[in-house]
Amino acid sequence: MVTEIILGFLAAIAILTRFGGFRIINQVERGIVFRFGRAQKEIRRPGVTFLIPVVDRLKKVNVQIVTMPVPTQEGITRDNVSVQVDAVAYFRVQDPLRAAVEVQNYLFAVEQVAQTSLRSIIGKSELDDLLSNREELNKGLALMIDSPALGWGIHIDRVEIKDVTLPESMKRSVARQAEAERERRARVITADGEFQAARKLADASAIMAHTPSALQLRLLQTVVEVAAEKTSTLVMPLPVEVLRFFDRGGAQGSPAREESEEPGPAEKGAPPPQLTAPDELTKILGLHESANRPDS
Repeated sequence: MVTEIILGFLAAIAILTRFGGFRIINQVERGIVFRFGRAQKEIRRPGVTFLIPVVDRLKKVNVQIVTMPVPTQEGITRDNVSVQVDAVAYFRVQDPLRAAVEVQNYLFAVEQVAQTSLRSIIGKSELDDLLSNREELNKGLALMIDSPALGWGIHIDRVEIKDVTLPESMKRSVARQAEAERERRARVITADGEFQAARKLADASAIMAHTPSALQLRLLQTVVEVAAEKTSTLVMPLPVEVLRFFDRGGAQGSPAREESEEPGPAEKGAPPPQLTAPDELTKILGLHESANRPDS
């Protein structure tokens, strides 16, 4: 008995829900009521809503963001390159009443506008813009689609170009262009490095020209670096300072000889003998050897 009562109650609720005036609107939907065929301005919110049987008719409109892929469009760019471009559009219903009244099928309408706008963007742009300046093209494409869609109660959130397909011959041309650009950048970087190195060397040479000691230190440093390689034979010139040192050493090692060799009467008025450069060098080296020879 109790079971029959419960089943009868549920059946009555189902009949009232199906043929009566109660309807349920989901969270992601908004309801438009047509009373005697005329749309009511009041938008029904999510939840249970009541309709007058036979008089009212409810149309539900989804207000979620719709992701709509734009089919691939083929066109010719402003610089006469044949390309194929596809995109994706994100939009939502902003005014459910307009979306239900102003356009028969807003999804199909937005798709058609997106296709024509994409072909228009292709014809107005150059190939370099399609490849490297997509951000600006996406903004322009979104504005072109959003302009007519606003009249239908639709708001375009954004449109993005997905892929740009080029002919095989154009792909090879773009690859060669990219390779040439990379080679140009490499040459510029190399030339800039050589220029900076030459400037540093010029500064260093100017400093060494004013400070000879720095040049001598650099020479000694180079000698140390080269001498570390045992397979190298180092040939160095004899500095003039070393010869002067030997000259001073020979003069200090034989003072008695200079005092004993007094010039004679006939030699006092005579000029000293002139020595050539090889004789002077031989004399200095001979004095150095006699000064360093051990006493026997």
